[in-house]
Amino acid sequence: MKAVILAGGLGTRLSEETDKKPKPMVEIGGEPILNHIMNIYSRFNINEFIICAGYKSYVIKEYFANFCLHKSNVTFDLDKNKISFHDNFVKPWKVTIVDTGIETQTAGRLKKIKNYLPDEEEFFMTYGDGLSDISIDNLYEHHVNSGKVVTVTVTRPKGRFGSVTISNDDNTIENFVEKPINGEGWINSGFFVLNKKIFDYIDDLDDSFEYKTLPALSSKKLVSAYKHYGFWHPMDTLRDKNILCDLWNKNQAPW
Repeated sequence: MKAVILAGGLGTRLSEETDKKPKPMVEIGGEPILNHIMNIYSRFNINEFIICAGYKSYVIKEYFANFCLHKSNVTFDLDKNKISFHDNFVKPWKVTIVDTGIETQTAGRLKKIKNYLPDEEEFFMTYGDGLSDISIDNLYEHHVNSGKVVTVTVTRPKGRFGSVTISNDDNTIENFVEKPINGEGWINSGFFVLNKKIFDYIDDLDDSFEYKTLPALSSKKLVSAYKHYGFWHPMDTLRDKNILCDLWNKNQAPW
């Protein structure tokens, strides 16, 4: 099976980093978050990727074009115009990068890579800015058993704010929980399994996967929820990036 990664957005809420690179190339522990995401799938033997690029797509292309150079020790013989790699670092990955446009919506990006999935009955999809300790095997098993067109991984993230219980009598705070677990209800955490029938529900390149495609499928009861109770964290803001970097630097990264 293949994994599709949506990596073409502008990343405006992380403009401190994304004025020079696309958000999936923002580094966590010295590696692009895109690399971390691919490692999540690779641990479950998913090693073929289609990256839906857009904004500053050349940065992603240049990264993989020079992947071996980044990862290996190297000797440059300038007299002979020769490069020798030592302790060659390799990954069992096949990576296809498709420029799906800067303004294209999420479902439109998916539609643009349909021809790169000619033999896939089902495939994975995720965003280029979220990390998790999700079991890809369990996710796929749930999807197959559901018989649905789409499986959406949902999670209940830790609340960003403290929670209080207030007395009805005199407004006395009876209980305070700092940033409670399960504080925000179930949300889409961005790890999907899609059946090829998904393309029948995308009309044009202006379609949003989240605001048009999924609601249309949900109204027909064709979407299943896979509940993930473990770690998940997006990288929407500089604060999010710093949290992920701190986990990595302390060797506490769950993903």
